[in-house]
Amino acid sequence: MRKNIVAGNWKMNNDAKETKSLLKELKKGLKKAKLNNTKVIVAPSFINLKLAVKQTKKAPIKVAAQNMHAAHSGAFTGEISASMLKSIAVNTVILGHSERRAYFGETDEILKAKVDSALEQNMKIIFCFGEELKDRQADQHFSVVESQINNVLFHLPETAWKRIVLAYEPVWAIGTGETATPEQAQEIHAFVRGIIEKQYSVTVANQTSILYGGSVKPTNAKEIFANPDVDGGLIGGAALKASDFLEIIAAI
Repeated sequence: MRKNIVAGNWKMNNDAKETKSLLKELKKGLKKAKLNNTKVIVAPSFINLKLAVKQTKKAPIKVAAQNMHAAHSGAFTGEISASMLKSIAVNTVILGHSERRAYFGETDEILKAKVDSALEQNMKIIFCFGEELKDRQADQHFSVVESQINNVLFHLPETAWKRIVLAYEPVWAIGTGETATPEQAQEIHAFVRGIIEKQYSVTVANQTSILYGGSVKPTNAKEIFANPDVDGGLIGGAALKASDFLEIIAAI
């Protein structure tokens, strides 16, 4: 049975004091929550990862990094390796986020190297994919999504998929106030599960959690999560407010 996951990507927000305060509120709220089969993840900035690990030690919250470099070490000023993350007990990393692709030029080739490096260190990966507005308007969203997944992940052995979670990001619905309809979300999620089944097996397809990552809010979370192939969400802005994030967790 695949897990439901609600992951909060904090992006470049929250200093140390704000990180501590938000985690305190989340821990308090989760004490009363019935999580059942739901895993809760937060991804603070690099400088607050160690603090977050300490703060969540006895809480039902896992800490993820927002990015990492493919190399294990070297002359890469400002970068962080998988082994560095592992050394502070961060075992999950978000890779391929649309903002990394758009603002930092991350290509499928770069992401493939990062995925391989993370897996070599036995890390878990939340791999993001999704089409831009021009792709959707040109009716190319299926081919774009398939290409992103094929180019970065389909070289992996079946066993590696136990450590991979997917997150569908319709780029046109991130930070714009727009949201894919529940039907559009389900359509892509089902399509992705289908190509995984074709490449690997029905077992791998059915065990892979696929999250929706396009402007999930307390007002639309329940409707989006009700879809059979949507296994939770990768939450941006709404993850920065404890009450909103807790409400989204409760909606699954």
